[in-house]
Amino acid sequence: MLDDISTQILNMLQQDARISNAEIARQLGMAPSAILERIRKLESAGYIQGYETRLNAPALGMGLLAFIFVRTEEQWNDRAGEALAAIPEVQEVHHVAGEDCYLVKVRVADTEALSCLLREQFGRIGSIRSTRTTVVLKTLKESIHLPLAGEQE
Repeated sequence: MLDDISTQILNMLQQDARISNAEIARQLGMAPSAILERIRKLESAGYIQGYETRLNAPALGMGLLAFIFVRTEEQWNDRAGEALAAIPEVQEVHHVAGEDCYLVKVRVADTEALSCLLREQFGRIGSIRSTRTTVVLKTLKESIHLPLAGEQE
């Protein structure tokens, strides 16, 4: 279980992964060395999986976001999912319950690039039987932020 201080540290890191140990320590009234030790323990325990920079996809020419439902002939085998995950434009691959096998999130430049991705990349995966694509018109919220206890409003 996480204690209150570790939860507060995780919340601060979710808000700003570049926040310094000194700033976290200042806000929590602790020594920076104690914060560093706690962060290292959170990392080694698997609570923190890594640090990433979130890029602005439209500014980088990848303005089209789509979700693709994928049906394969091998429902309980992850080979197709692994092949999908290896495609650079694919951001997420989820094995799902229901009629489809996978829900895939992709980012591409435009509808022509999406068509090419489906035809050339998805089409090479022999076990894919069908796809259904939903194009996102507007994103109201997109986050990997997890709601933790003790989060400040």
